[in-house]
Amino acid sequence: MPTNRQGIIRSKRLTEMGREEIRVRLQQAFAKRWDFTLYKMGFSAVKDDRSNALAGGGRFFFQKEQLPGIVSALSKQFPETAQQIVERSEQICQHRFDLLGYKGVNYGSEIDWQLDAVHDKRTRPHPWFRVPYLDFHEVGDCKVTWELNRHQHLATLAKAYRLTEEGRYAQELFEQWYHWREQNPYPLGINWASSLEVAFRSVSWLWVWHLLDGCPRMPKQFPADLSHALALNGCHIERFLSTYFSPNTHLLGEGVGLFFIGLLCPGIPSARRWQEGGWKIILREAQRQVRQDGMHFEQSMYYHTYALDFFLHSLILAKLNDIAIPQNLYRTVEKMLEVTSALAASEHLPRFGDDDGGRLFDPSRNRSKHLLDPLIPGAVLYDRPDFKARTSHATEELLWLLGREGLRRFDELPARNPENVSLALAASGTYVMRGSGPSSYQLVVDAGPQGAGRGGHGHADALAVQVSGNGKPLLIDPGTFTYADARGERDCFRGTAAHNTVLVDGYSQADPAGPFEWTGRANGTAEFWVAGNAFDFFVGSHTGYSRLSCPVRHRRYVFHLKSRFWVIRDVLEGTGLHKAEVSWHFAPGSLHAIPGGVTFTSDELAPFVLLFTADSSCRKEISEDWYSPVYGRKEPSPTFRVTTSAPLPLEFTTMLIPDSEGGAHPGVLRPMEAVHQGGPVKAFRYSTANKEHHLFFAGKPGNWQLEKYASDATFLYCSTDFKNTVSQFVICEGSYFAFEGRLLFDANLPVKHSEWTREGSDDSTSQLFAAAATRHEPVPKRDDDAEMSSKASQELTQILPATAHSSGNCETLDIKKTTTPA
Repeated sequence: MPTNRQGIIRSKRLTEMGREEIRVRLQQAFAKRWDFTLYKMGFSAVKDDRSNALAGGGRFFFQKEQLPGIVSALSKQFPETAQQIVERSEQICQHRFDLLGYKGVNYGSEIDWQLDAVHDKRTRPHPWFRVPYLDFHEVGDCKVTWELNRHQHLATLAKAYRLTEEGRYAQELFEQWYHWREQNPYPLGINWASSLEVAFRSVSWLWVWHLLDGCPRMPKQFPADLSHALALNGCHIERFLSTYFSPNTHLLGEGVGLFFIGLLCPGIPSARRWQEGGWKIILREAQRQVRQDGMHFEQSMYYHTYALDFFLHSLILAKLNDIAIPQNLYRTVEKMLEVTSALAASEHLPRFGDDDGGRLFDPSRNRSKHLLDPLIPGAVLYDRPDFKARTSHATEELLWLLGREGLRRFDELPARNPENVSLALAASGTYVMRGSGPSSYQLVVDAGPQGAGRGGHGHADALAVQVSGNGKPLLIDPGTFTYADARGERDCFRGTAAHNTVLVDGYSQADPAGPFEWTGRANGTAEFWVAGNAFDFFVGSHTGYSRLSCPVRHRRYVFHLKSRFWVIRDVLEGTGLHKAEVSWHFAPGSLHAIPGGVTFTSDELAPFVLLFTADSSCRKEISEDWYSPVYGRKEPSPTFRVTTSAPLPLEFTTMLIPDSEGGAHPGVLRPMEAVHQGGPVKAFRYSTANKEHHLFFAGKPGNWQLEKYASDATFLYCSTDFKNTVSQFVICEGSYFAFEGRLLFDANLPVKHSEWTREGSDDSTSQLFAAAATRHEPVPKRDDDAEMSSKASQELTQILPATAHSSGNCETLDIKKTTTPA
């Protein structure tokens, strides 16, 4: 029985429905009950005329006469893959299956298709619309049951038969297929409860048909039986589309299923309608589900790849069958590939949001490294050498989708790694900071929306960061682990405490309202971003904690001195006493305390150092948490957590130092406590053996002075050597910078950013890099700054030979539009 809270949620949801949604839902409610009535009366939901509806169908990815050549190429060019196919088939014949992250799940001598064998829970054979598939206590984890019932393992058996010509693989396939039909009569059971799962199963059956066409082990009645089964599947998908239930990859996958069945089974009376309807869904969802920057709107890298698989396979099949492909679909798929390529430039993809664990072609390729797979056929389709990195290789999927000609074209493409630069995907709120040295380090900030619709696959991770080095994870996203469990681990893995961001008063940034929904949103907002030559700088915030009785706003500043370090400043704005906790989750490895922070080591990377300081007393601890590399599997990983209770405003500052600066003596990070003049400014000094780095964060535009530094910038970075000589500086949203009374940078109007470095140059050849945003009127100085400005101008008479000077030719910035509000 639904709880009172569930009743309230349903009543609220009903008031939000439009007329069309109510019509569709009522129509679906009637249809599913009518199907069950027909079943009880002994009638089928679709007519079975015992004909072969697949004869004369559209062209599949390969034709029957191409099979011997493809199988030969698979054996010769992918011998390890071919061996794995045969080994997995041996396991399948013993009814042991690799499902998601679970290996060798044993289903016994007779497969129970309603069973979650991992948790030993079986679904009762209720009508599919009465199966509580999200209730773990009733059905276990439906993902496990559904993964088996997608029947992708049947395609593995079919390929093993073609590779070995051993009839027992085909025999096992047909026995399992007929056993499944017997044990899953329509419309009973969990395996009809999701139209997406029916679509996956349909695509698998179509692969089986084309792989085994002409196989002497095929039962004579199989073509007619398969035709009837696919007709039933198509009828079910069409009538129970997830248009209003789950209009994301569910709806997209259902459209793909209809498109495949309609195109490849022309003998089914509804085939033409399904082909056209499925294609319309694919085209529409390509425009609706993909953001302008090319990222999928679920805010999940895994779902980005999941959707990309659907689009790529459909595009290739449409092209093979001379179906008109709109240019905007071509461009959308290319943009999605560009996102994957750009984010993979440092050889490691970030893992924001849910990890589904499933794939359209080969479900065993479900690790982070496999999310690059779409780039391989994408490189051939779009003739893009930058999609073919020097470390990438052709895949089995490429061979089956584009044939031996696709392999040839891929081999002929020159390998060219994508440019390893910092970048912003503004629409999805993904900001990537990369170094420029020999080591390939990157930090990724999540400052986007929590997800699409109800945010079902997004996590409460606003402003969370991830760090990788040389293709290996350092600071990690926790992954997903499960969608359904008895211990609440679903909410733990997607909650704020499991991510590299700040937790306030013990609450997640948003409250779970079921396994695929949230109460409220923690949408991130980027307030400032610049990628310079030697630095990156990001400022963002979120209002997930505005729901608290004493609202809190979290603002995060991230400064990156390329190939040196990152500084992350977290500011909690508001009033009242609050408990704040910032967590840093490391990849599996060793984490040890050092003065002022921790150092992380692993077998594959040099030491990675984290230094920390705060403006109140804190409790610091190293603990062990969980990390899930793939759905269904979790591993221990170390976490450094800092906790304090203090009145707001409150802030933490963290420095991340990769191996180029870490070593045995990483240096000391501490706040600069000197009395300042002018506007409010927070400053930090990072001291090493031969250099000091100073960072200044001003609360609002205006003149300020602290120790020997003076400026009107909202952010300033300056480094000095052991001779107390300025060696580098960065200024953001300011017009001047003075050091020891000497003017080092002077612009007539405020600039968005400017940078200068002495490195590699003497005073006479110092390099100057300046950049600015759109021209605006200058911001006038306040009256209360006049005295300090006058005094400063009198003192700034001696200019260094390496002075950085910008005149009126420098573009300017309207500071009021981009700085943090007072």
